[in-house]
Amino acid sequence: MNKRTIPYILFLLMLLWHTVMFAQERFPRPEFESGYVYPEVQMPLQRSVAWEYIDVAVLVLALSVSAWLAIWKRSRQGLIWMAVFSMAYFGFFREGCICSVGSVQNVSLALFNADYSIPLTALLFFLIPLVFALFFGRVFCAGVCPLGAIQELTGIRPVKLPKTVEAVMTSIPFVYLALAVLFSAMKSEFIICRYDPFIGIYRLDAPYTMIIFGILLLVAGIFLNRPYCRYLCPYGVLLGIFSRFAGRHLTITPAECTNCRLCEEDACPYEAIVPSNEGQLKEDTARSRKRFIAYLLLIPVFAAAGGLLFHTMAPGLSRIHRDVRLAREMRIEQETGIAAISKAAVAFRETGETNEQLFAKEMEIIKRFRKSAPWAGIFLGLSLGISLLSLTVVRKRTEYKPHQGKCYSCGRCFRYCPVEVNRKAK
Repeated sequence: MNKRTIPYILFLLMLLWHTVMFAQERFPRPEFESGYVYPEVQMPLQRSVAWEYIDVAVLVLALSVSAWLAIWKRSRQGLIWMAVFSMAYFGFFREGCICSVGSVQNVSLALFNADYSIPLTALLFFLIPLVFALFFGRVFCAGVCPLGAIQELTGIRPVKLPKTVEAVMTSIPFVYLALAVLFSAMKSEFIICRYDPFIGIYRLDAPYTMIIFGILLLVAGIFLNRPYCRYLCPYGVLLGIFSRFAGRHLTITPAECTNCRLCEEDACPYEAIVPSNEGQLKEDTARSRKRFIAYLLLIPVFAAAGGLLFHTMAPGLSRIHRDVRLAREMRIEQETGIAAISKAAVAFRETGETNEQLFAKEMEIIKRFRKSAPWAGIFLGLSLGISLLSLTVVRKRTEYKPHQGKCYSCGRCFRYCPVEVNRKAK
């Protein structure tokens, strides 16, 4: 048996064991007519504070090991084993909660609502991977994030999308991040958790639509590596920003690059390798400066347009709030005379609150959305403007290097470097 296949076999066995154990709890017990009484079974209690801090310690340890494997040891196989461990611990054992990806919502809820106090462990899960990204790049993505780990193990035959399609798809996480922060700040919905495609696989208790969505992503990931990480993950936006300033980062070669170009085509399925531009003709300086100034002036235009767009969309965005949806339901009941029968409507009647009070609450929520939604639009406008501006800045590169914002530090490029191959052969 090839030792490289062992982590993948363990992953399949882990998933099979988890499925079988869950099935034992899910299917109903047989009913006996003999008067047999089942013994009481204690339900597992909520995780203790001690366990929460153990989780934080494991997170720090896993990040440290991943950084060592990616930057110093330069071991792709070691990172695969870290991915298996992360799935076992952060995925199946901790059931994906709380994860650094979802902690974005806890932080935004705490920042904009004084009545919510964020747990320290949730704050640490949010901050620690960002700190590591600032020093070592996206080592959290390399082998620690359970969402990325399960996709990394299924990426077998990578293909590349056209650059135009790739550019459009990679803008989606920015929109997702803006909406996630807005909705959590407005106490409306934790959409990152609700639409997590892999939490259903780790827990086997999500709606079947989400489990199917997760499975489809894994199947797509066989050819289109890490589709969730690249085209959906909102936390990846923050990691990419911090990773751009990393002091130490994964490199393709352990020594000086020979510009052999062997890593140019198929080494990285994420289009994260930036080629050398030495010897290329330089653009006229005056023309380059004019283009830079033009894009710079467009940034406030994009920001204003985004703010205006989201201000217009605020009433529609507010409908994700349960009280706004309930108010619409009760207004239809009032206008048509047909009683609303949803669980929310039944519970509302039992509270004794009047429709007028509910409608007043609805208007207050919409008012808050009108004030807050433009900031999400401004963020998106600024992101677009800065991205375009960065295209006008060309730095001299004498070797092939990973793009520090896009690189997942997965180590796939190691085996394409002849210097690395010779080093390991010695």
